[in-house]
Amino acid sequence: MEQDIMKKFKPFLWSYNINKMDLQSDKKRIITNVLNLGTKDVTDLLFEVYSKKDIIEVIKNPKPGEWNNKSLNYWSIILDIKPIKIKNVLRYIR
Repeated sequence: MEQDIMKKFKPFLWSYNINKMDLQSDKKRIITNVLNLGTKDVTDLLFEVYSKKDIIEVIKNPKPGEWNNKSLNYWSIILDIKPIKIKNVLRYIR
């Protein structure tokens, strides 16, 4: 089952070897890439695979340079996370 899920995430993890990735240990990378680049079907799957709490935690602690600002802003609105600017890095709190 995990391999089937990873195959659906593969187009959004194109620079990674999905055969070596794990849904739990690589969840921050998977969540970040799918929310940045994913289609509605794949983001819906992401919310089935991961808890809302896990997804919010990744968005609250964005790594600089890894998020598209429009995607980060969109998901912060959808998940009701308010932005705070700290030292020129957007951080999000709920």
